[in-house]
Formats: sequence, C-alpha cells, structure tokens
Amino acid sequence: MYDLLITGGTIITCNNSFDIIEDGIIGVKDSKISLIGSKNKNKNNLPESKECVELNNEIIIPGLINAHCHAADSLFRGLVENLSLEDWLQEVWKAEKAILNPETTLLGSYLGLAENLLAGVTTVVDMFWYPFETAKASLDLGLRLCTGGIFIDFPGVGGRTHEQYLVEASDFCSKFNNSEFVIPAVMPHGSYTVGPEHLKDAKKIANDFKAIFSIHAAETMFEQKDIKNRYGDTVIRHLDKLDLLDEKAILAHCVHLDNAEMDIIKATNSIIAHNPLSNLKLGSGIAPTLDFLEKEINITLGTDGAISGNDLDMWLTMRLAATLPKGKLMKPDIVNAKDVFQMATINGAKALGKSSEIGSLEIGKQADMVIISTNSLHSIPLFDPITHLVYSCSKSDVKHVYIAGKQCVKDGSIISFDIENIIKDVKKLKMPTLNSLL
Repeated sequence: MYDLLITGGTIITCNNSFDIIEDGIIGVKDSKISLIGSKNKNKNNLPESKECVELNNEIIIPGLINAHCHAADSLFRGLVENLSLEDWLQEVWKAEKAILNPETTLLGSYLGLAENLLAGVTTVVDMFWYPFETAKASLDLGLRLCTGGIFIDFPGVGGRTHEQYLVEASDFCSKFNNSEFVIPAVMPHGSYTVGPEHLKDAKKIANDFKAIFSIHAAETMFEQKDIKNRYGDTVIRHLDKLDLLDEKAILAHCVHLDNAEMDIIKATNSIIAHNPLSNLKLGSGIAPTLDFLEKEINITLGTDGAISGNDLDMWLTMRLAATLPKGKLMKPDIVNAKDVFQMATINGAKALGKSSEIGSLEIGKQADMVIISTNSLHSIPLFDPITHLVYSCSKSDVKHVYIAGKQCVKDGSIISFDIENIIKDVKKLKMPTLNSLL
C-alpha cells in the first residue's frame, strides 16, 4: 500500500530524457517515489493508498531549488534602494548590525524560507550570519536547506573573530554531517571581504567534511578591479590559484567573466548560481548565460535576498533567465524553456551532490513535488507545459507542495508550520530606518 497516490495531471519528470507524462500517476511510500507513469494504464485498477489526491488539469513538477538566498534579509525588504552593490552593502551591513541577533535571525529565516516554500521551492541554499537559526527555521517548515558557517574579515554581526567563525563552521558541519534535510556548507562572503589565508581556512573545513563551498564571485566590475589591484588576478583566477574551485564550489552571480575564467569554472567542475533579478536591480549587469550554456557549465538559479531583489520568486527568476539573453543578443532562439527549468531543478540537485535523491520525479527519489494550478486566466489556453511554466506561471499558481512525501503547502497555505505567529512577531520588531543608518 502506498502512503500517497496522486492521479491525473501532467507530470514534468526532469529525468534524463525529460519525459512528460499526461494524465499521470505518482505513488509515494516511505518518503520516496515508488510508482510513476500513466494513469491510463492503471485506471481500472488503481493501487491502494492511505491518501489519494485526484488532479485534473494541474501540472506536477519537482520541487524548485533556490541555489542562492539570504532568507533572513527579508526583514529589510525595501529598506535600501537605488544604490550600486558596493554602496548598498555598506547600508545593508549597518541595518543588519542594528537588529540582528540569533533570535531576530530566526524570525527572518522563518519569513524568507516560508516565502520560498509558498513559491514551490523545496530546497534552499542560504548564506547568513547565524546558520544554526536558519537550520532550525528550515527544519520547522519541513524544507531542505544547504547552509553553514559564514566568513567575513571585518567585524560583522555579532563581532565574531575569524577563529570564532572557524569554530562555528566546523561545529555546524559536524552536527549536520549526516542530516537528511540539512546539507552542510562553508560560506565565505567573497574574495573582496575575506583574505586569501582565511579563504583557505574555510575551504579546509569544507574539504574535511566534504561540504559545499559557496561564495559570491565576480558580481560587479568594481569587484573584479579590486581583486586585480590587490592580488594581481581577476576573481576566478584568484580563487583557482588558492585551490578553492571544484565540484563542491557554488559561485554566486558570475556576471563579469572573461572567456578564460569560464574555462576555469568548467575545468574545475564548479557551479554558477545565476541571480538575474538582483543583478538587474543593483545595476551589476547581465551574466553571459549563453556562454555558460555553450561551455556546458552547470548553471543553477537563485533569488538572492529580498533586500536586494525585494522578492524571493523563483518563477520571476526563471523568466528573467530565459528572456535576458534573448534581449541582450537580439536572438529569440538562443535559450529555451527546458534549459531554464532544468536550472531551477535538476541542475541545483547536481550542484548539491544530491541528483540521485532530488531534482527530478523518478522512482527511488525523494517525493519533493509541487502541484501547479492551471485554472487562472494567464494559464488559458495551455499549449505546452514547459513554456507555460517558464514564461506564464507565477508563485500564486503553486497549489500544493510535498517534501519527502509530506504535504507542507495545501491550497496555497502553509500547513506544516504556523507562520502567522511569526508574522505577528516580525511586525513587533523595532526596525531600523534609513535616517537611523546615516
């Protein structure tokens, strides 16, 4: 007997052959998919299940994977506007220092991760000041999370030293090394905020625990010039010479790269987390995604934080990732919807070393599934489900979300956690103002 049976709807598998199954059926047992196929073959003899969900015109997709986020920065949504990254960061750090501690970080993590969950995201790669609090919020919500100890060379939130960051990073990796829902990571902020020796310290911890190594890289031209002036090399060359790049390295942004830097990323099997919305809003530029695709670099997608993009919306992120290269190069056929949808699903799973468990709907994989409504005006008519998902769908179309077979979102509302109390607590916070930051 299955724990859950979902019948009807169109299944977007994201498997190697990218099979699309109309009028599908999915059976879940012990958190994993144990049956997937066409309902027509079983319509006269549906297997027994503890729970059965009957769909009509809905689309069933793998859970989305947000490969770069700062969830708790949702506390500062809309506070710092109309600045380039370098000036913007100075104000952001002031705001964070004004109110952030473990307790407020926990509140912000609930807020940002819940927004991800409601948008159909089932796995988040998150970089923030207090990773244990982010992990607690994620576990309470039922999300999968990749996070870990942050590194920055100047006194950041909490005034911690490099030695304290080392201890926290090691402790986090040790605690969650065998966790089902938390993937340990080591997360230095960037090569312009963390010196070479401290970067190598961080990477050593990542290597010791076989953890993910996530870092901002080549986000702006200013960053490229700064690193070149300091160390004699551009960002990617600098990271490569420090032996920081490999299949565990997730490089957030990568907006400004030359051809040789892209070749280094490819040769080291590093991953790019593309964040088109924040790159546009901060005026950082447009990443050369077509070049990434041509070089067969693994491209994933991220929302960045709500303080930089104002919205943790993977659907908007997908649409921008699909359309920006077309507009920039004036070629409508250079990026297809399938490629972009893979960036948001199976590519993210590969980046985390979890492609055998998540990222697609296949027998034996975890039942991380999102059911998309197609009853809205912008969904009618529907000719092709993939182009619909990338170019028409919005987060408001997310109807149900399952993670490891457990339903976390039902009819567009979170049922795995009482988020309303969190919202009330956030509203009670004494937030900084622009004037207070000056």
